[in-house]
Amino acid sequence: MPGLAALTVALPLETLAPGTQLTTEGTRSGQLYILESGKLKVTRGGVTLATIDQPGAIVGEMAVLLGTPHSATVVAETQSTVRVVDEAIEVLMQHPELALQIATIACARLNTTSALLVQLQSQATDQPRENALLNRLLGALSAMPRGSRGNWADHE
Repeated sequence: MPGLAALTVALPLETLAPGTQLTTEGTRSGQLYILESGKLKVTRGGVTLATIDQPGAIVGEMAVLLGTPHSATVVAETQSTVRVVDEAIEVLMQHPELALQIATIACARLNTTSALLVQLQSQATDQPRENALLNRLLGALSAMPRGSRGNWADHE
């Protein structure tokens, strides 16, 4: 199967100046982005969640796949270049190899997060409050979200 770079090489490029917002928490765009170069900062509720600087990183996939508003604001920290997937849900439905690549990346992130939480939980055995919080987090990761229908109905 071709890699993400090969699958997205024909998509339009957008260059972002430092400070340019790529996504805004709570809004919908229908787009997703693949980082070509630069550095992006991800914030949610004013809290910095991550800095993204790895070429091939995907931004906006949760909102696209879940049919929800963006869960975070993403801002270019340095001059950055991204591939833009307009009307992303339609593109993913027409290009299953691209959809599979994005789903694989999302699952890998979830797997890494779960492993980290399990590791933290094993270190918090003598800390009841922290252990209880980690149990809730691990439970939330494995549960079907409330209101989720498990299908594409949200995209209609």
